[in-house]
Amino acid sequence: MTKQTKIIEYNEVDSFRKDLKQLCKKYKTLEEDLGIAKRNAIELYHAKRIDNQSVFPIPGFCTETVQIYKIKKIACKSLKGRGAKSGIRIIYAFDNDKFKVEFIEIYFKGEKINENQERIKEYLKNR
Repeated sequence: MTKQTKIIEYNEVDSFRKDLKQLCKKYKTLEEDLGIAKRNAIELYHAKRIDNQSVFPIPGFCTETVQIYKIKKIACKSLKGRGAKSGIRIIYAFDNDKFKVEFIEIYFKGEKINENQERIKEYLKNR
């Protein structure tokens, strides 16, 4: 008998889409890398309950059902030789009740030190 894994629904806010489009001009493999991050970070962490030390909760940003997370370890093929320490960061909300991920922000750590906390607050306010 196989253990059934819940399927995570993915969505993106408009500002995430803009960030991604901008970064894809510089890092051509980023969309593909995002797909890999979904499987190797988000699904392992939430669906299979395996912590491979790439997903981290952001303290202070949670509600009854939603927690905000940061993915720190993303292998971006366009950033050769850096492996999972590429510097790409993804901020997302995980709704435990709906088993849904909503991408909020993506950025390159070399251009921006931390996540946009105002954007996260705005996201939580408008949910």
